[in-house]
Amino acid sequence: MEQINIKAAAVLDAPAEDIYATIADYRHAHPRILPAGSLYDLQVEQGGYGDGTIIRFKARALGVERVFYQRVSEPIPGRVLIEQDIDPTHNATTTFTVIPIEQSHQSHVEIRHTENASPGLKGALERVINSLVMTPMLRKELKLLEGVARQRAL
Repeated sequence: MEQINIKAAAVLDAPAEDIYATIADYRHAHPRILPAGSLYDLQVEQGGYGDGTIIRFKARALGVERVFYQRVSEPIPGRVLIEQDIDPTHNATTTFTVIPIEQSHQSHVEIRHTENASPGLKGALERVINSLVMTPMLRKELKLLEGVARQRAL
């Protein structure tokens, strides 16, 4: 099955520890980095911080709303956090990678989203449209992440 792969990355003006803590805190900080109108209604169903957290949220693009039900894992705690669909139909996964920049209070952060595309022409259209819609959404999420993490660092 073909995959939809979208990513955005940036150097953020905040320490890696604060960036990662912001991403991993699904009860208080993470909802503040979701681009308004695109990603919303984040509900924590289990846990609330990092590994083992179960979340449900909504995404809206081009007038279409989807509900995501995901489990959070931390394959490299403090550096890599993954949100993965519990229902394998779309197999949507969002991976946050945080790398501290040596001798600096900055961090390189990448957000990568992957999911299964539909077969055939529909899948080809999904790959193009998702890239056009989601890339700016992920860039906005990075900017919001920087702002929230900088407040945390104060």
